[in-house]
Amino acid sequence: MIRLAAVNVGTPALLAEAHGDRVWSGIRKRPVDPTALLWLSELNLSGDGQADLSVHGGPDKAVYAYPSEHLGPWAEELDRELGDAPFGENLSTVGVLERDVRIGDIWEWGSATLQVTQPRWPCFKLTLHRREAHIGERLRATGRTGWYLRVLGTGEVPAEGPIQLVLEDPAGVSVLDAHRAMLDRAREDPDLARAVSAHPALAEQWRVPLRRQLERFGPT
Repeated sequence: MIRLAAVNVGTPALLAEAHGDRVWSGIRKRPVDPTALLWLSELNLSGDGQADLSVHGGPDKAVYAYPSEHLGPWAEELDRELGDAPFGENLSTVGVLERDVRIGDIWEWGSATLQVTQPRWPCFKLTLHRREAHIGERLRATGRTGWYLRVLGTGEVPAEGPIQLVLEDPAGVSVLDAHRAMLDRAREDPDLARAVSAHPALAEQWRVPLRRQLERFGPT
């Protein structure tokens, strides 16, 4: 059973102006009423959205989950209050970390069904959102990435949870494994990179660069 500390949504808004360009993003999210019942479509929770669909959102990244257990260490390291949805997360989870959650795991939330697809590596918009110059690098270095989920079955979802793990993927490839594989492990640990890249539930945005690394450093 996976508990929820918060469910957060947000639509695209002006995030910053950089080099004369306006940067729009849906990363600024706010918690919904814990008693709310939301609709989860194949692409979004109701009330949620992304500005640049070429790199954000889509079927493989419909929902972003982040462990609430990481927020205390981040607040201490950054020496500041984090506020709501500090990493742009939809789900602030309780009870599971990247080492526990597997690529391909299937979750049941209300009448909806979801599947874990990949870790998250943030773009520059997290830097603008947090106003921390190296926050993306630090997130990758710590492995506190959170993970994305695709929606296998749409439905109504309760903001108070809970979420039920209905299938633990038998391949045993954790979100942390998938994260480590992308850290140039095609050279350091090609077996891990191959195992991750071959997983049928892995998002293509994670699979393609892994396979490119494998082609660069040796035969698959």
